[in-house]
Amino acid sequence: MTNFVSHSSSVGRLWVHLAFKVKYCHEIFEFPEIKKRCEELLREKLAQLCIECTELGIDRDHAHFVMDIALTPITKIVKALKGYTAKNLLREFPWLKRQYFWGGGLWNPSYYFDSLGSDLAKLSEYVRRQGVPKEQSRLASFLAN
Repeated sequence: MTNFVSHSSSVGRLWVHLAFKVKYCHEIFEFPEIKKRCEELLREKLAQLCIECTELGIDRDHAHFVMDIALTPITKIVKALKGYTAKNLLREFPWLKRQYFWGGGLWNPSYYFDSLGSDLAKLSEYVRRQGVPKEQSRLASFLAN
């Protein structure tokens, strides 16, 4: 995770923590088949974008990532991940749209991101533990430990 990447005219790395929520906070990832398929789709799209993602964690209503975005704009990554997963999940599981998203898309339009520095190891552990019962309920309390 600490290796620098060479590009055509630059050398560097840009590790970020990215997270986004399901629209209306519906806990659709309580369904194991939805959670599993969403993770597969996210990994497929990350590979297509050539983004190194070391951690991907999915909880009941949101997804977290630790990734080196290199020179790719965050907005492009978010749009690609949300669009690809929404299109495929709603097509493969049409009952999701009927039951939860009759008025629109799968993901909330907002997202969270932060550049990572010395807290990379702690944040990677936090993302890895998504969906697992834990004492810490918020990122801030997790990082304080």
